[in-house]
Amino acid sequence: MNELTKEESNLKFEKIQNILRKKDSDACIITSSVNQYWLCGFIFDGYLYITADRDPILFVKRPSDLDDERIIYIRKPEQIPGLLQEAGLPLPKRILIEADQLTLNAANRLQAALNMPELLNISDKIRKIRSVKSEYELNQMRECAKIHSEVYQLIPALYRKGMSDLQLQIEIEREMRLRGSVGIFRSFGENMDIFMGSILAGDNAQAASPYDYALGGEGITPLLPLGANGTPLKPGTTVMVDMAGNYRPYMDDMTRTFAIEHAPDIAYKAHEVSIEIHNAVKKQAKAGTLCSDIYSLAEEIVISNELQPYFMGTVQQAKFIGHGVGLEINEPPVITPRSKDTLLSGMTIALEPKFVLPGIGAVGIENTYIVHDEELENITQCEEKIIVLK
Repeated sequence: MNELTKEESNLKFEKIQNILRKKDSDACIITSSVNQYWLCGFIFDGYLYITADRDPILFVKRPSDLDDERIIYIRKPEQIPGLLQEAGLPLPKRILIEADQLTLNAANRLQAALNMPELLNISDKIRKIRSVKSEYELNQMRECAKIHSEVYQLIPALYRKGMSDLQLQIEIEREMRLRGSVGIFRSFGENMDIFMGSILAGDNAQAASPYDYALGGEGITPLLPLGANGTPLKPGTTVMVDMAGNYRPYMDDMTRTFAIEHAPDIAYKAHEVSIEIHNAVKKQAKAGTLCSDIYSLAEEIVISNELQPYFMGTVQQAKFIGHGVGLEINEPPVITPRSKDTLLSGMTIALEPKFVLPGIGAVGIENTYIVHDEELENITQCEEKIIVLK
């Protein structure tokens, strides 16, 4: 199910080859798992070697049982020059690598093995290419979002009085795994460790985190300071559920808010403002819309409702309200006030205007949208209003 077709794979390789021609580079070497999967449909330990005018070569160290005619098995990168010569290929003088992914030691060893060619970075270019999805990829995201919504609809039945945020998260995680969740959030960048998502209850939503997510949370250990921390679910407080939509290789992202028995009026007001922002963006945004304009529109609505002190955090306020999503949870574009990105048809964005209310908790929703020429398609169809847990 959802296997990468040869036609889809070839189209992606052609996009990389176009970059090689524009950059006047001899070859590109892909080592990251996510880009190997994007191009090949599987992951291996080794080097995916791409030239502008030849079929790619997969220099594989492990696993040893892959079935692909493009594979050449190796033990170490120092074998690559001789194997290229056997294939009738010259040694490259300029190579594009994933400098944002490859460690310095690995890059130095690879450069030495290939007789010290010039190394340039292709990471940003690939991420931009991946930000625009094919129909094959979009259909996976639609499937994923459908399952994601089904799990969220179970949450009221999973709640029991006296629970902590962590106990509720464990119950949700169980349902996620039973429905095919991969069990992790794939993310790009440093300090982005996370397991299956985040639940923020009460004032734990105010806790600042070193991770570059919209909201933080103390977590259960200093080793992973993010998300649920064992906070009891008390009447009059909220629980924000932002768990992973990772039921297919291509993910969606969705957040919903729950109140324990009841919540103060300010919580309902701020939550409705979050929904209002979504509705306003859906009316105005489409292919060609500047991401900075989306942020400005949201900010205007927040200011008009005098909720600025609570917008995207209190102790630490996030400087974005949305991001691309796909094989990784944090793809381009990023919706910030200074963004120079423009929405393109086929992009998929997660919009998450949220508020943190001291003494109450976090409120707001997050939906994933597919960008079309004239509209945004919401694929996370699930109740948006605050749901009361009793």
